Amino acid sequence: MLARRRTAGFGLVEMLITVSILVIMSAVALPSLSAWISNSRMRAVADALLAGLRLAQTEAQRRSNNVVFFITSSQACDTNAAAASSGAYWQARLVPDALQSIDAQAVQCGALGDVSAGVTITASANALCFGADGRQKTLATPAGLTVSCAVGNSSYLVQRNGGDRRLKITVSLAGAIRMCDPDKPSTAPEGCPT
Repeated sequence: MLARRRTAGFGLVEMLITVSILVIMSAVALPSLSAWISNSRMRAVADALLAGLRLAQTEAQRRSNNVVFFITSSQACDTNAAAASSGAYWQARLVPDALQSIDAQAVQCGALGDVSAGVTITASANALCFGADGRQKTLATPAGLTVSCAVGNSSYLVQRNGGDRRLKITVSLAGAIRMCDPDKPSTAPEGCPT
């Protein structure tokens, strides 16, 4: 009688079952992975915008001078950049003060990351000015910009194109800067105030 030798490894049937299970699992996980990537891009834009606003406010307090924050299409970090309602960059610029012999200068600039990759920003104001006390300030055409700063509750709505997820950055009259979720109830900690 011949003894049958058993070989180690996987057979064709086991390999087909394993591959089919992997295909089914990846088909289930792919939509949620795609949504996660889109939400991460939107969150990165909102975080960059929030950091820029806080930096402009802090620089106004640190320098005891007015600083204007605006979104721009210009990648150059100089005083030639113009405010734009939709741009992929932001700039914090020192407002000139003739009494203190301070010229306009770009304090800091930044990129909004993935604005061009399916994320839009809707601003309630084209520019925000912060005074030496960190509060909003009304200024007409600050630092040579063609827009003016007006005091008021301002906001930036960041959302995915065609998506259901949104984040909102609010700036109060007193200068409180906060990121919130407008789709959550206002009583929730991450909800936006009404």
